[in-house]
Amino acid sequence: MENKEQSTQNSPMGMESVTTSMPAIDGNEKQMIEMLNQPTILPNAVKVESKTKVGQPSAAPEDRVPEDEILPEIVNDEELEEDEEAEDVELEVEGKTKEELAAMLEEIVQEPDVMKIKDQVTAIRVHFMKLNKEDMDKEFESFLEDGGDKDTYQHVMDDAERRFNAAFGIFKANRAKQNELIDAQKAENLAQKNAILEELKQLIASEDTLKKTYDDFRALQEKWKTIGQVPATENANLWNTYHFLVEKFFDKVNINRELRDLDMKKNLDAKILLCEKAEELLDEKSMSKAFKALQKLHEEWKEIGPVPQDKKDEIWERFKSATDKINAIRREHYSKIQEEQNANLETKTALCEKAEELLNEEFNSISLWQKKSTELSELFKLWKTVGPAAKKQNEEIWTRFKGAMDAFFAKKKDFFANLKDKQTENLERKINLCIEAEALQDSTEWKKATDRFKKIQEEWKTIGPVPKRHADKVWKRFRAACDKFFGRKAEHFSGLKDEEAANLTAKQAIIDALKSFELKPTRAENMEAIKALQKQWIEIGHVPMKVKDTINAEYRKAVDAIFDKMRSNQNEISTNEFREMVEGLREDPESSDKMRRERTTLANRIQKLRDEIAVLENNIGFFSNSKNSELMRAEYEKKINKAKSDLKVLEAKLKIISE
Repeated sequence: MENKEQSTQNSPMGMESVTTSMPAIDGNEKQMIEMLNQPTILPNAVKVESKTKVGQPSAAPEDRVPEDEILPEIVNDEELEEDEEAEDVELEVEGKTKEELAAMLEEIVQEPDVMKIKDQVTAIRVHFMKLNKEDMDKEFESFLEDGGDKDTYQHVMDDAERRFNAAFGIFKANRAKQNELIDAQKAENLAQKNAILEELKQLIASEDTLKKTYDDFRALQEKWKTIGQVPATENANLWNTYHFLVEKFFDKVNINRELRDLDMKKNLDAKILLCEKAEELLDEKSMSKAFKALQKLHEEWKEIGPVPQDKKDEIWERFKSATDKINAIRREHYSKIQEEQNANLETKTALCEKAEELLNEEFNSISLWQKKSTELSELFKLWKTVGPAAKKQNEEIWTRFKGAMDAFFAKKKDFFANLKDKQTENLERKINLCIEAEALQDSTEWKKATDRFKKIQEEWKTIGPVPKRHADKVWKRFRAACDKFFGRKAEHFSGLKDEEAANLTAKQAIIDALKSFELKPTRAENMEAIKALQKQWIEIGHVPMKVKDTINAEYRKAVDAIFDKMRSNQNEISTNEFREMVEGLREDPESSDKMRRERTTLANRIQKLRDEIAVLENNIGFFSNSKNSELMRAEYEKKINKAKSDLKVLEAKLKIISE
């Protein structure tokens, strides 16, 4: 019995195709009908109820791929894929100049079938755009270094770029034309396949002889195979309908088991071959090529019919294992690319931050602007050595870096534009200060004039540069007025040194008297003596400036020491008086309540004073290191010392009353 070739069809969503095999039918129709009427059933065939309408898909038949045979997920990154495709043919374009690449493209685009040359055009275009971008960056950098304004910069295409764009325009036009033809052909294919479906419906309902019916069915299958692709949106529904009608037909003719087993054996051999091809892809170096080849193998797998039931899981697991390994290698490959891109993004982000730091700084001199411009140029050179980040992020980070550079050079342009006017204004301001200094140079109001000279000198420092030809002249004029005044002042005050030295000796004598001061019997006497010494101190004139702070500090320390001695003496008197009072109370048998109340009062006052000391010591830590804060700190320290002294007296009294 002669075997015809099996018929296969593409199935949507990773399902295997229905495979049919039928012996040639000889003239003995009766014998053929008897053979077909034998009780042979397709393995795991799904019975279609008579009420199922023609044209509707049936329940999933055995010929469809089970869910565990759905194509495993394949890592796919279009951006990385595009780069990978370009790398596949990079050996053909590596080292080529822009002119050579343009010539190659001009020759290749003469081929009207864009699908044949798509990968070559992509590789040439990627390499050309890379070289062209490097040239444009150099052109732009040179334009800026020559003092050009970025806002007026315009790129001028060279001859190679014009030739390349013209040739690429031919490719795009051919691609658009071919896409239109392909869409029209898909629509025509859809109409033809819909017509075949209608014929299949009629064939299933036909009452013709089995031989004629089967021959017509085989003819329709062969015709279906010769028809090309249909629009993607129609493919799934079209295939399901076709699959359903094929099932209906075989429900009608009931193919025998022996022929089906033979067909499954052929399918098994075909799938084994696909497994071997998939396993060979593990050695493929190009991830792009391996991925595309794997997709084609999966398409072929779907076109092959079912295999024997006892081999189905085994063969599928082998094919799936190879797919999973390729996917794992692919994921690892793109994971490394992703890691490199992330590292590049971090580096570029750091360069952006440095560029933005330069942008945020303020420069008020030509030399500083030139120095910072050089720093920014170095950052740009470093930028060009860093590889790309992910496509979207790479565009965003470049926009950020370029924005910082543009803003920096815009500020630089504004600075130099305003520099001349600003220098003229600065010259006028400095001349005015010269006039004022010259008006003060003969003054004898030393304090007032000195303060004013200091202010105009500080103001002079805040004024920026003046035109170079006037700088030395105006400075000498200002310096001459200042020198004249301070020279006269120095001469005037040179005679005061002896007087200040005598004042220093007098004040040192008062300090010595304070240090040797003996306390008087009463506080009033002590205060009167101290006030007399303080009055003498005030009446003494100035001392040399270099020892002024030292002598004043020594004086305050000596006065404070006397007051501390007075306070200590007073505390001792107060404690003794308290002791005598307590002893008197103890002799009175009815004074126990009064002593208890006194003890409680003392304990409360002690606790309150401790709390105050804690607050003061905590607050003193908040004062910063400045002149004003030092005064406040000293005041707080006095309060703390007094509180601690009072606390000792109270604690001593509490101890006395608790004895």
